[in-house]
Amino acid sequence: MLPKSLKQFVQHLLSERSAPSDTNLDELCERLNYKFSNKDLLFQALKHRSYLAYSGEPRTDSNERLELLGDSVLGLVVTEFLFKKYPNETEGILTNYKSLLVSGRLLADVAMEFDLGRYILLNESEARSGGRKRKSILADAVEAIIGAMYLDGGLEDAKKFIHKNITVRLDGLLNNGHLRNNKSLLQEHCQSRGLDGPYYNTEKEEGPDHKKLFTVSVTVNNEKVGYGEGYSKKRAEQKAASEALRYLKLV
Repeated sequence: MLPKSLKQFVQHLLSERSAPSDTNLDELCERLNYKFSNKDLLFQALKHRSYLAYSGEPRTDSNERLELLGDSVLGLVVTEFLFKKYPNETEGILTNYKSLLVSGRLLADVAMEFDLGRYILLNESEARSGGRKRKSILADAVEAIIGAMYLDGGLEDAKKFIHKNITVRLDGLLNNGHLRNNKSLLQEHCQSRGLDGPYYNTEKEEGPDHKKLFTVSVTVNNEKVGYGEGYSKKRAEQKAASEALRYLKLV
């Protein structure tokens, strides 16, 4: 007879090794609001490479190939969405917007809303080290699921998922000054319209050297259109650019 504690450990280890049941896969499909015709694709999308040490499968059976495919599908759908939504914006601004929508941070947030971490297949070590909450693993799994959806139902099904869960977040992201690259957006705006600037000027420095507060202004067409403060010039410039974007009604 195995001691009770060892029995519990073995049962836990086996549960980490085992494939998800049809019930669990159906539950995830409900959360995703997508029913896979081929559940093997969803199963593969959930396989982190660490799991292969248990299953004995080759590296190609992890979710990495689907992740690569999903990344490309996501990029295509997001770029098409931005191209149509902003017909008068430059390539640089569209690239900036795209970087927000395909970022690992956003994809990890999407994964957490679906509680995706509980379904991902990991080995014991990865699970114990917090792999089910690790943003890189969660983001990769979302891309793999998008790739699986593309293979299972085609581009239109993948589009529906992406629009419902990812592109719909753009306005919120643009309203979040901490996520935008404000200086880049302002630079693109000025270049695309032939405006003079932006030029940043340090107006004031206050405080001791180890904690100096900078006040920076930004000028476009000889007009000061924004001010910002920060404990580094870079941060103050970003805040000044953010204020300028609001002044110019770009966000």
